[in-house]
Amino acid sequence: MNIVVLVKQIPDPAGPQELNADHTLKREGKLILDESDSYGVEIALQLRESAGGGDVTLVSMAPNGETSGLRTALAMGADDAILVGDDALPGAAALTTAKVLAGAIGRKQYDLVIGAVESSDGYVGVVPAMIAELLGLPSLTFAKKIDIDGSVIRIERQTEAGYDEVEGALPALVSVTAGVVEPRYPSFKGIMAAKKKPLEQVTVADLGVSVPGFNGNEEVTSVEDAPARAAGEKIEDDGTAFERIVAFLDEQKVL
Repeated sequence: MNIVVLVKQIPDPAGPQELNADHTLKREGKLILDESDSYGVEIALQLRESAGGGDVTLVSMAPNGETSGLRTALAMGADDAILVGDDALPGAAALTTAKVLAGAIGRKQYDLVIGAVESSDGYVGVVPAMIAELLGLPSLTFAKKIDIDGSVIRIERQTEAGYDEVEGALPALVSVTAGVVEPRYPSFKGIMAAKKKPLEQVTVADLGVSVPGFNGNEEVTSVEDAPARAAGEKIEDDGTAFERIVAFLDEQKVL
């Protein structure tokens, strides 16, 4: 089974974050594998193992030819990677991003495309569905479990009430929720092997994609500090505290 995994490389969220003059997030220096995408990588590796063979290809879009996050995923066990880097891409809107990633995916023969529901630094949550539409693939979203049976894919789609059982035909695109599996840690052997695995770097022109398209790039007009959280009301229990709590919940339309 040949699987493509969408991988985003982001600034380390554990470190201090800085903004450029145009209010966009600085993405200079080392970028790490988005934790949200590590689950998709792990699921892809497990599906390849269950199928008895195949390739897991990573597809990413990042500035400055940065590959640190991709090397981490390669060290986990992915076979190769495609990195799209281009001066036209910083600030790309969701649809532009989807067009570019779809163009990169089209360079491979695949049975399945896997992505996270949303990235940790964007939280837009629409790119996987856009890619599915551009590639003409069934879109199966919020998957917490994936089963493959021949040319049929079945997922358990996470909902607030539990999960729905969704079925589609391969090839397809699936977005997986965070925490559905325990991603493996790269071994020392895997880290060393990752340095020699194929990592193709391409530009937008190589993909034949026109950007920015009619949707253009995103523009952040202003950034403000979040307002300080107001102190809550403290209730000392004098034997009637429950009444005040019930009244408060009633005011909030919780009851």
